[in-house]
Amino acid sequence: QVRLVESGGGLVQAGGSLRLTCAISGRTFSSASMGWFRQAPGKEREFVAGIAWAGGRTAYSDSVKGRFVISMDNGKNTVLLQMNSLDLEDTAVYSCAADPNKRWFISTTWTQYDYWGQGTQVIVSS
Repeated sequence: QVRLVESGGGLVQAGGSLRLTCAISGRTFSSASMGWFRQAPGKEREFVAGIAWAGGRTAYSDSVKGRFVISMDNGKNTVLLQMNSLDLEDTAVYSCAADPNKRWFISTTWTQYDYWGQGTQVIVSS
């Protein structure tokens, strides 16, 4: 069974930074593109960033491009999301997800992802 566990969320002032970690354990993927999504109260779940299993291709939503960086360690056991220049609109529960049906490409649609973590809360204060 695949298990995804997020950590690193918390309270941060606007303009600050946080680094989220997604630890992958259990059954090892032969390949799976990874994504970060977020959901704010009263809003739809939205794609934040993704990274392809092979090749290292990344994708970002327009709202975080230039501020957030997604990366995966060489052992493919950890996915990081470095979040810089945080603003109030970044407040949400952030979840990592795995799409084992893709190796080279990244889906921005949450329904394409089969495995999810429990989420970690990020609160940005003024």
